[in-house]
Amino acid sequence: MKQNESSLTSLVSAFGRAYHSIYDTPKIFDDFIIKDLITEEEFSAISNNMINGIQFFNKDIGQSFKNNPGEILKWITQVQLSPTPLARSAYCEKVLLNEVMLGVEQYVILGAGLDTFAFRHPELKNSLEIFEIDYPATQDFKKKRIDDAKFDLPNNLHFITMDFTTKFCHQDLLDEGFDNKKTFFSLLGVSYYLTAEENASLINDLFANVPSGSSIVFDYADEKLFEEIGFSNRVENMVKMASASGETMKSCFTYDEMENMLEKSGLLIYEHLSPTMINELFFRNRTDYLSAFETIHFIHAVKK
Repeated sequence: MKQNESSLTSLVSAFGRAYHSIYDTPKIFDDFIIKDLITEEEFSAISNNMINGIQFFNKDIGQSFKNNPGEILKWITQVQLSPTPLARSAYCEKVLLNEVMLGVEQYVILGAGLDTFAFRHPELKNSLEIFEIDYPATQDFKKKRIDDAKFDLPNNLHFITMDFTTKFCHQDLLDEGFDNKKTFFSLLGVSYYLTAEENASLINDLFANVPSGSSIVFDYADEKLFEEIGFSNRVENMVKMASASGETMKSCFTYDEMENMLEKSGLLIYEHLSPTMINELFFRNRTDYLSAFETIHFIHAVKK
């Protein structure tokens, strides 16, 4: 992604969360704030682009619902766009809130995009400092949307502009009030776009200056990423869409490779969720199209 361009994938991810909050039931992750940060024109444009692109996703569905654009949009959103962003956010925030009860005082969101946690949890304003890290253009875009929505910025929310994909700068965090306290990191929808070496370097940098017990939740793709087709070609489509948007997917890992990488940075895997486990936890007994994405795993790792 270019530094002077806001992330397209962050906007599409936000669209998926907004669609889920407005239309789907039961809720996997209810981001009831996000719809206020996306304009009606953007929501409509993304919807129309998805509907018009149904032939790319599934020609049979396009033919079956050719007179029902709403069902086409539902199918594309629930099959292709929403499953991973919804499940990883639900899992991450569940772990985070538990960690807060266990003494976490700082939350660092890497690649924050249009994250709304700080606005959805005002009860934490005096107990949790939140640091959102992203590209300058993405943060400028978000700040404008917050202003347009007439939201007050929480006092515990700090914006840090950084290209952490090339070099993580701990000093930038310190300048915003970050301290040597128990910290929780989230790295959602990012690891795929970094090389294995960049992922290892980033994890090492993140945990070099935080105390034992600090932890991270992130998602990653397993070794089948570039060969798995997925339900209705959705894994293959995900890789193609990312490349077309200028955010090429670069890495995938076996579990052992991931475990070894974390071990070298002094982290232990506390919990690992496979696609099957994710499906059981978040998508069981649904009657719509939503199901866990093939090849995508979640990890909660803790510094020893």
